[in-house]
Amino acid sequence: MVNDVSIVLYSTDHCTLCDRALDLLLSMPELQGRSLEVVDVAADDALLDRYGERLPVLRFGVRELSWPFSAQDVSAMLG
Repeated sequence: MVNDVSIVLYSTDHCTLCDRALDLLLSMPELQGRSLEVVDVAADDALLDRYGERLPVLRFGVRELSWPFSAQDVSAMLG
């Protein structure tokens, strides 16, 4: 079931773009009832290497969106 697929926002502290991405996601009614996990990449060297320069990155299943993304981009990805 699609609603069971977790949504992960790769982020880090003191990242203005990450804060904007999280605010966008929290404002989207279509995400209500879905699990959203925010992962700080600074706590994991492998994640930092993979996502550090592209933050924030939204992951849904195997699909990823790097910033900048819009509510329309997120809705299309969740489609």
